[in-house]
Amino acid sequence: MSIDTLIFDWDGTLADSIGHIVSTMQSAAVAVGLPVPSDEAVKGIIGLGLPEAAAVLFPQRPDLAVPVVDAYRDIYLSDDQQAVPLFAGVRQALDEWREQGYLLAVATGKGRRGLNRVLGQHDLLDYFDATRCADETVSKPDPAMLHQILQQLGRGAGAAVMVGDSSFDVQMAHNAGMRAVAVSYGAQSRAQLEQLTPAVCVDRFVELAPWLSGQRAGSRGIALERV
Repeated sequence: MSIDTLIFDWDGTLADSIGHIVSTMQSAAVAVGLPVPSDEAVKGIIGLGLPEAAAVLFPQRPDLAVPVVDAYRDIYLSDDQQAVPLFAGVRQALDEWREQGYLLAVATGKGRRGLNRVLGQHDLLDYFDATRCADETVSKPDPAMLHQILQQLGRGAGAAVMVGDSSFDVQMAHNAGMRAVAVSYGAQSRAQLEQLTPAVCVDRFVELAPWLSGQRAGSRGIALERV
């Protein structure tokens, strides 16, 4: 089936925010008196909802899960720095896909306040056809947010692809019966992502457009052969 719906993770896929997330989580740990997790440990939980991420990072102190989540949100939302930039080629590609008739959506481990904040910073609040956040449904890799997006858009899993930088994104797509595109420039390495056999793994965002064009051309060829 031809792909007509593109669903993106936000952090590490569209936005170059991994470093900011890592430093914020480490600051939150300090704020509540927890051991500071390593950069790699924090990268390993990016994509999960905050409560689930805290449970993985600090299993020895479940009593501090809520305080660390609150500290993370306070630190992240109080940061007055400029908006975290989008990766090279993201805005241009999204504009071109909209013009080509693709439906665009975001499925993220961010909370709604956080997502709306960054969408507003990039003038994208009314840009996507659907968005779903971890505090509105079940955390990745459960497929609930993908099912909800597809239901809202009136599309089936066969017509959609999930694009993300973490194993949680790829596994969520598999759980939803959807193709997954992994990007290796975010939280996790190509080797980690390819263990979950995505449809393709790209090293730069701009490599996604040629792959999509090939999928669309391939679908047309199959349709012609069946006539």
